[in-house]
Amino acid sequence: MQKLELKNIIKTLPNKPGIYQYYNSEGTILYIGKAKALKKRVSSYFTKNHENGKTAILVKQIADIKTIVVETEIEALLLENNLIKKYQPKYNILLKDDKTYPWICIKNERFPRIFSTRNIVKDGSDYFGPYASVKMMNTVLTLIRELYPLRNCNYNLSKENIASQKFKVCLEYHIGNCKGPCVNEQNEEDYDISITHIKSIIKGNINSVTKHLKPLMHSYSNNLQFEKAQLLKERIEILEKYQSKSVIVSPTINDVDVFSIISDEKYGFVNYLKVINGAIIQGHTIELKKKLDETDDTLLQIGIAELRQRFESNSKEVIVPFKPELEDDNIRFLVPLRGDKKKLLELSERNAKYYRLERNKQKANISPTKHSDRILERMQKDLRMKVKPVHIECFDNSNIQGTNPVSACVVFKDAKPSKKDYRHFNIKTVEGPDDFASMTEVIYRRYKRLLDEKQPLPQLIIIDGGKGQLSASLKSIDKLGLRGKITIIGIAKKLEEIYFPGDSIPLYIDKKSESLKVIQYLRNEAHRFGITHHRNKRSKAAITSELDKIGGIGYKTAQQLLWKFKSVARIKKTTLQELEATISKKRAKVVFDFFTK
Repeated sequence: MQKLELKNIIKTLPNKPGIYQYYNSEGTILYIGKAKALKKRVSSYFTKNHENGKTAILVKQIADIKTIVVETEIEALLLENNLIKKYQPKYNILLKDDKTYPWICIKNERFPRIFSTRNIVKDGSDYFGPYASVKMMNTVLTLIRELYPLRNCNYNLSKENIASQKFKVCLEYHIGNCKGPCVNEQNEEDYDISITHIKSIIKGNINSVTKHLKPLMHSYSNNLQFEKAQLLKERIEILEKYQSKSVIVSPTINDVDVFSIISDEKYGFVNYLKVINGAIIQGHTIELKKKLDETDDTLLQIGIAELRQRFESNSKEVIVPFKPELEDDNIRFLVPLRGDKKKLLELSERNAKYYRLERNKQKANISPTKHSDRILERMQKDLRMKVKPVHIECFDNSNIQGTNPVSACVVFKDAKPSKKDYRHFNIKTVEGPDDFASMTEVIYRRYKRLLDEKQPLPQLIIIDGGKGQLSASLKSIDKLGLRGKITIIGIAKKLEEIYFPGDSIPLYIDKKSESLKVIQYLRNEAHRFGITHHRNKRSKAAITSELDKIGGIGYKTAQQLLWKFKSVARIKKTTLQELEATISKKRAKVVFDFFTK
């Protein structure tokens, strides 16, 4: 279909809510979207210059457009969500969550059974859920069994079968888990009262159950029916104990949905909390994979539609971090600024962040290469690099009180330490403690050697220090003709400021960013590696300063003596025989004679 024909289709579109479907020339669905006004939304694809490359490619492939008009924008959102899950178009957000979650079923029958299931059968039974946490569902089922003895057999308990005494009580009756409705020991009215209470408990309306049970308990007590009163008291205590374990924000918050979103370059994570009587009774997070650089607003709308539909929520009030571009007369979107509802939103955000953290850990364990690629892509973007910093080198100078200046170079490959490539440098051309001159020397020596040996150069060099150390390093980079070929930055310790050549204003990377964490890891590793070498050098210097006056005694011999006798003072007091037991007789005689003169 030609572009002229597409324009004719767009001209005839109504400015009403609905969904639009883009097809390619082969009749394959490329993209499904929803719109508040179909004509306005669809025409925007063909009149705008798209900054996102994938969107531009999508528009070039569109050969046909089909639409479905609905009454409201929320209906369009729900329809869009269902069609995306059905057809999974190439350019739509991918919902990374296809599990079948369990439900609690209250069977449509006389004396209903209650059990968990993953298959919903449309036979008039009541289904509650779905439960993202099987543990939570089992906790609810255990609570129900503790409170209410119900049958778990699959007998057909019709009036005729019970009247004809077709059944006999089983072990469940004898151990108190069933009241025996099969032999008319429990009537249908009493059983249905239990079912009504159970439905309230599953929905989170525990208060309504306890309000009913407490007057009844007092009535039994007043009528001297103490056994029945005690039974109800125990049930109330179990309910209150269960309720106390729920996350309570405020008992005044009733039937509210809470949504939050966090996102990065590739994914969005939408968390959902269901609140009844101030208690969180359900919680779930979904992962959405971006395809066309979608905004947080778009991701949040998709999350709201998916999760409200999945958990069959009809709450009128929805707490969100910002008001989505979504209008519906039956829903009130609230962005809380303070109080209990704000705490709920913060709790939802923490759950979304925790979910993302766990997912990243799992991905790192399953595929370390992909994990490294993601970190390197983040660093490339944060540091404005043209290529990913697969090979990074970091330098740090060490000198304490101006003595024994050394420098350390640590190497990371694929965002991980490559310890076999670490290098130490003893400063050769600089007199005294001069960090800037030392850095100039070390950078020149390191990369002059790599160039001479035709070894691969790093994509990123990190200098531990601010503008001064960075400028000193650049002298060598310029001298070697590497300016512009390697990204070089300096990191100042106090405020974690990142400095670039020729830019006096530092860059501040998000404290929680993986980029900054890798840079800090490199800096700390360079510092550790340099300090270790510096200490060893100082130890060697300390040894030679005391024993190098003895002719014929080298460093290794001096070290042997110190390991054995711990100090030069003890060596002076040692007998010749003890010295001979540690080093050769010839050297022992030299040492003994030197200290006994």
